[in-house]
Amino acid sequence: MPLTTTTIGAYPKPDFVPVVDWFVKDLMETAGPTKAYETSLDQMGESAEEVFVRAARDVIKDQIACGIDIPTDGEVRRENYIHYHCRHLEGFDFEELTLKSLRNDAYSVELPRVVGPIKARAPFLPHDWRAAQGTTDNPVKITLPGPMTITDTTANHYYPDERSQGRDLAAALNKEVLALAEAGCRYIQIDEPIFARKPEAALEFGMENLERCWHGVPDSVIKTVHMCCGYPNKMDDLDYPKADQQAYLDLARAVDQSVIDAVSIEDAHRHNDLRLLELFENTTIIFGLIAIAKSRLETVEEVRTRILEALEHIPAERLIAAPDCGLGFMDREMAMAKLKVLGEAAKSI
Repeated sequence: MPLTTTTIGAYPKPDFVPVVDWFVKDLMETAGPTKAYETSLDQMGESAEEVFVRAARDVIKDQIACGIDIPTDGEVRRENYIHYHCRHLEGFDFEELTLKSLRNDAYSVELPRVVGPIKARAPFLPHDWRAAQGTTDNPVKITLPGPMTITDTTANHYYPDERSQGRDLAAALNKEVLALAEAGCRYIQIDEPIFARKPEAALEFGMENLERCWHGVPDSVIKTVHMCCGYPNKMDDLDYPKADQQAYLDLARAVDQSVIDAVSIEDAHRHNDLRLLELFENTTIIFGLIAIAKSRLETVEEVRTRILEALEHIPAERLIAAPDCGLGFMDREMAMAKLKVLGEAAKSI
């Protein structure tokens, strides 16, 4: 049986979508996309929904053409995979931003502030999922940022500590996840790359809050968490201080003993010791086989060889082929070229 394939989240936005995202480095460092988001929506006016549905249709069609079984909507509505969600929660201020150092001082950026108790508003992701799912017969995966990652990528001016902020975030996220499940979305992914940056905090309270996000979710939903080691600042930035891969070893047992069905880890940018896979006795591994910040195109044989090496440590029914992370740094041509390599390699197994 060929391996199942999926993407992680972001995909290059079509040219007709005016929303600028954080993958534009010069703008990211000034919080430009976050500041300009409302202006982008105003620019589209009443045509915004039509634009977003057309964009989702195009990026999903691209992914499927490349051999992806479980595509995402490319996060085409989002200027940032975290802040888009925060805009739909009570307690956040997007008017007055705060400068904050992120990702172990990898960069600094102006961020929205937490100024009051965080609570869910009316669910919004079921609408996004239905709009995307209506364009394809393939199951569409929807992504949400996790409590620790939201906490790390916003400026807290209200909560006494990260644990309590994460608890309220988890309760709000849980309502969104339950609404997605009720709508019929089967593949739901919560992104927690900060777990790899802060494994001690992840074990102390991050996993507990992550599991709160899944409370009451039916078994029909594939409960997925994404834990990459961090986006670089730009393509081919090989000196970027990514998270220590030791974090995967530190977190593996806790993940495997949790309610999580599948965990996404990166392996293409830096290979792991594949004995790591043996620590996951129950959890499906979404295995990063395509580097998302290297312009070099992998070969089918390279990817196929790495898959076969992984299969020496984990059964094929618990391995899914994917890129390391989102594809937002690439243009459409490069993204499709890399996904075609992934798809062909996975189908050759």
